[in-house]
Amino acid sequence: MATWNSRGLRGSALEELINRTNEKYREQGLALIQKVPTPITPIKIDKEHRHITLAYFEQKSTVDYIGAVQGIPVCFDAKECDSDTFPLQNIHDHQVKFMEDFEKQEGIAFLILLFSHRNELYFLTYKMMRRFWDRARNGGRKSFRHEELDPEYVLIPHGGYLVPYLDGIQRAIDSTK
Repeated sequence: MATWNSRGLRGSALEELINRTNEKYREQGLALIQKVPTPITPIKIDKEHRHITLAYFEQKSTVDYIGAVQGIPVCFDAKECDSDTFPLQNIHDHQVKFMEDFEKQEGIAFLILLFSHRNELYFLTYKMMRRFWDRARNGGRKSFRHEELDPEYVLIPHGGYLVPYLDGIQRAIDSTK
């Protein structure tokens, strides 16, 4: 049972950027992506201020976002890292399994990584993430380095899109042709 506290706010700035991007994509008719709520059970409630001060997660969540882009099913998770080494322990078994099953259904699954110390957004395909995951499961590194990533998948904000993940989706589709 995981407990919710101030750690839950970590990554909220990235989520806000993604949420604003999602709104813009929806307004433009480009995509319909929703944040997946994480079910919690409140333990302590500040009735005077009407907010939860302590809670636990009811179940393992799948990914942070799910929806469709021009008829293509899409799911992704957002992660933040403050160094050039991303620990794979930040990705959970149930998330990997969900993304694997999602791709088997002809959807596109990926991670959006924020390397906060670089102020750099990165689109990590499920396929590449799975290579790192399998390497760790087979006794290799339990993390991956920024230098191992393909620079073509760096996301550069433009046109009011703060996290332009449609650019990453297009690159991923083009790379399979």
